[in-house]
Amino acid sequence: MDFAFGFLNSVTLSLSQAISLALPLLVALAYLISKSRRNRLPPGPQGWPVVGSLALLGTMPHSSLYHLSKKYGPIMYLKLGTTDTVVASSPKIVEAFLKANDLNFSNRPGNAGAKYMAYDSNDLVWAPYGNRWRMLRKVCNIHLFAGKALEDMQPIRQVEVNLLVMSILTHGKRGESVNLGELLNVCTANVLGQVMLSRRVFESRGAKASEFREMVLEMMVLAGVFNIGDFVPSLAWLDLQGVQAKMRKLHARFDDFFAKIIAEHQAESAKGNIPKKDFLSALLALRNNADGEGGQLTDTDMKALLLDLFTAGTDTSSSTVEWAITELIRHPHIMEKCQRELDSVVGRERKLNEGDLQNLSYLQAVVKETFRLHPSTPLLLPRMAAEECMIEGYNIPKNARLMVNAWGIQRDPAVWDRPLEFDPERFVGSDLDVRGTNFEVIPFGAGRRVCAGMNMGIRMVQLMLATLIHSFHWSLPAGQTPEKLDMAESFGLTLQKAHPLLAIPAPRLHLALYN
Repeated sequence: MDFAFGFLNSVTLSLSQAISLALPLLVALAYLISKSRRNRLPPGPQGWPVVGSLALLGTMPHSSLYHLSKKYGPIMYLKLGTTDTVVASSPKIVEAFLKANDLNFSNRPGNAGAKYMAYDSNDLVWAPYGNRWRMLRKVCNIHLFAGKALEDMQPIRQVEVNLLVMSILTHGKRGESVNLGELLNVCTANVLGQVMLSRRVFESRGAKASEFREMVLEMMVLAGVFNIGDFVPSLAWLDLQGVQAKMRKLHARFDDFFAKIIAEHQAESAKGNIPKKDFLSALLALRNNADGEGGQLTDTDMKALLLDLFTAGTDTSSSTVEWAITELIRHPHIMEKCQRELDSVVGRERKLNEGDLQNLSYLQAVVKETFRLHPSTPLLLPRMAAEECMIEGYNIPKNARLMVNAWGIQRDPAVWDRPLEFDPERFVGSDLDVRGTNFEVIPFGAGRRVCAGMNMGIRMVQLMLATLIHSFHWSLPAGQTPEKLDMAESFGLTLQKAHPLLAIPAPRLHLALYN
């Protein structure tokens, strides 16, 4: 018995000694594995405890990240707060993420904007990738974005653009300047209103139209803020920047706006005053009938979709046309070339119609160049890694946030010759497109989560821009010169002009053609 206890004690002692000896080795091994993993991450700035590299982003994150990429490379790792973040800043790297690994990056990370403004991700933009998202996208494609739907909407677009021209003409006759961005915003909102609700949403001018545009712009600004709570979740409840409180307040205004629209639409539909099946009618039908995959729609889901379409559909198109007209005023020889093409294809004895656009190759190049130099969404919308993966030999952690710096790529001298010059000639005779297949210019993103309204947006931008150039000469108010025109940007989810374009229109056509 004594021998047995002695044997057990010696065994126990041996195990204890072994563990004591092995523990430092295990710790060292774990450290080396961790260090090895860290060494396989893409290069990037070290960052500070808790906040990481957030302070490096400044007020213009797209520009800051572009300059950081010149130091650390086209695939860059940052710890933003406590969140793993990867920034892609070259066509090759973006293609690796959004084409070769598209499925792994088909989800979006949660954030305060999705939670407090987009009805807790119940919309198309922020919804998780899956059956429900596919159902929402399918509904939007059938009724809004597919070829047939776009063709069916052509008369509506033409009527609203004609009303835009008439509104501008009123100013032109008096020699007044116009706030072009505001009028363009009203035009695009009314196109969507006619298609989705069978009615115009705003008159050409007035308090309601101005208030709606201010709401849209405020939403884009708030959604673009690098909110500390999104990157350090443990601090979200403090709302250190006051962003979440502003989001809740703005959300309540939008929610009231869309609730009234739905109620009015249902009342008019009950009276038989909705003669055709519009987008909201289709949504109301889905509210009562599950399709077996995506499930039924609630009133909240419908309001979330309307929010997406009205905000993204109005702001991005109107902003792009405002940037384009600004560039054309700064470059009169390009404006003249556009007008010569329009006079050759359309002439000055009739109005331009949408069918003319396919024959305006130079104007299409101007639109592409505007998308390149002034992408409406400079950092695109974020994606998230569903699983850990390898990109270009680097480890990308699970749940890492992916940011694509489209603005940086599209202004990079390694990608573009004379990148800061506005030169549509670079697209003349070129196969480069903006629809997500050429990663040198991706204003709408790429892959499964490419912008759903891309084709509608391109068509609307082309039509509005061509009509404005064909219908008017444009000049600046007294004391301003094209060379000193303010080109400052205002960063948000979308990239606005910091100061709106105020320009004076003068009719180019016979006045009878404006009726």
